[in-house]
Amino acid sequence: MLRSTLATLLVLAAVPALAQPKPDSDWPCAQRKVSTLGPGAVWTGPDPTQALAEWGNDTDAALLAQKIASRRLPLDEVDGLLDAFTAKLDKAEKDARLTRVFAGVFEVLNGERDKVVAGIGRYARGQKVMAERIRDEAGRISEVKTAPDVPDTKELAEIESRFNWDKRIFQERSQSLTYVCEVPTLLEQRLGAIAKKIQARL
Repeated sequence: MLRSTLATLLVLAAVPALAQPKPDSDWPCAQRKVSTLGPGAVWTGPDPTQALAEWGNDTDAALLAQKIASRRLPLDEVDGLLDAFTAKLDKAEKDARLTRVFAGVFEVLNGERDKVVAGIGRYARGQKVMAERIRDEAGRISEVKTAPDVPDTKELAEIESRFNWDKRIFQERSQSLTYVCEVPTLLEQRLGAIAKKIQARL
């Protein structure tokens, strides 16, 4: 058990060292942190500034934007919805209204992404607190086991039980974090793919 405890301490001690090159110590993902996206990251069509301010006032564009932004909708179904929307537009209004659709998609997906990024930061801070607790518990186990007096077996059993439980939760949360870290990238990819589909119809 002591050997396992020492091994765990070594693993936990390596966590901050691995995080040092990252500018934000609360960002645990391998992917570089981008707090929020700008439209220019995915859009090369007409200036979307006005559309970003007014897309919600265009009911049809807003409804379409919200529908195609949803990750429940497969990307291959987006084309048909865009074609049906575009078919009803006059040539003079097509660019402006399609840009509003993009603006809506951008705000929905970027807003969702912002929430995920903030959640990852909170998650990582919770992991740091738990890592400190595990270090303290492991240190206490070592103290009790190496003390010159006969160890208090009840105290040792309680500390080891807390240590094993916290270590298990920490490891499970670390594994979950790997998948959570992919979500911002998946949202960016969806946004980029939809932006291209809209631009192709301008």
